[in-house]
Amino acid sequence: MSGTGRRPTLKDIAADTGLSMAAVSYALRGLHGTPETRQRVQEAAERLGYQADPVARALASGRSGSIGVLCASLEDLWQQRLAAALGRELLAPDRNAWIIDSAGDAGRQLELAQHLVDHRADAIVVIPIDPAAPGWSTIAEQAPVIAIGDALPGAKAKSEVVFDNETGVSTALRRLAEAGHCEVAVLSPTLRAEIERPAEEIAQRVAASLKLRIRIVQCPHDLAGATDVARTLLTSTPRPTGILALADSMAFGVYAASRELGLRVPDDLSLLGYDDQPLSQLLTPPLSSFHWPLDDLVTDVVARVTATVDTNRRVRRTTVVPTLIERGSVGAPPT
Repeated sequence: MSGTGRRPTLKDIAADTGLSMAAVSYALRGLHGTPETRQRVQEAAERLGYQADPVARALASGRSGSIGVLCASLEDLWQQRLAAALGRELLAPDRNAWIIDSAGDAGRQLELAQHLVDHRADAIVVIPIDPAAPGWSTIAEQAPVIAIGDALPGAKAKSEVVFDNETGVSTALRRLAEAGHCEVAVLSPTLRAEIERPAEEIAQRVAASLKLRIRIVQCPHDLAGATDVARTLLTSTPRPTGILALADSMAFGVYAASRELGLRVPDDLSLLGYDDQPLSQLLTPPLSSFHWPLDDLVTDVVARVTATVDTNRRVRRTTVVPTLIERGSVGAPPT
């Protein structure tokens, strides 16, 4: 660090190395100069404590080196794992990730997306709460958007990785129907309708074909909130004998409420999760859930970010298909 207390500049590195300021700038960006020169400049920058001004770098290159990862709710353990993995994989000498929690608020998520645009994020990776919100069209016009989970029907997203909810939800409800259940509830983070292939709409359609009496119940991801919702549901009449929780974190609340009420899984209540959290294997009985290939998903999303930022091209949509993992939380309904 410079002894004057001021922030070291390119001029300081040039004086230290005997190079011109232009040569130092090129070497720091790896554009010109021999490997030996670039190494000498980098060593001088580290010794002096030089840090590039992100605003100046963004103005010069048109890029900030920052990727926004805008989660729907980090109370959801699956989103925590996804965000952590993306943060690791997006970390590079000239790139970093901003992990931001929307706390389940669709309006707030759009405000945060605009904040990322205003701070020159090179791209925004989003798990949308309300994919049909008109604001996404405006956001996508200002910055590249990569949507995960649900498509953005009203926006020209650069890339979309959608979840095959048709397979996941229909497989879950068929499993409950085959076990003999008629009264079924689906716990969902939002009561969405006007989006492409929403899990909630699929559940209602598939339930009708299977002759299931179904309730869609909004449920938060946090344990206390999910337990409250499950307690109310399990003391209602008629009480559901089968539950599909569209996040394992919600299913944890069902286990907690069931214990309070003296109900046993799966003797009195069958339960399916939806994202195969590692903790789900430690429950009694272990939770049957759906495995989504997280590692492959992260690799895919990072490749899309790189393609979008480096080439500004639109990457075609891909669909992620889940696999049911049976662990013993589903049985016949009580007689």
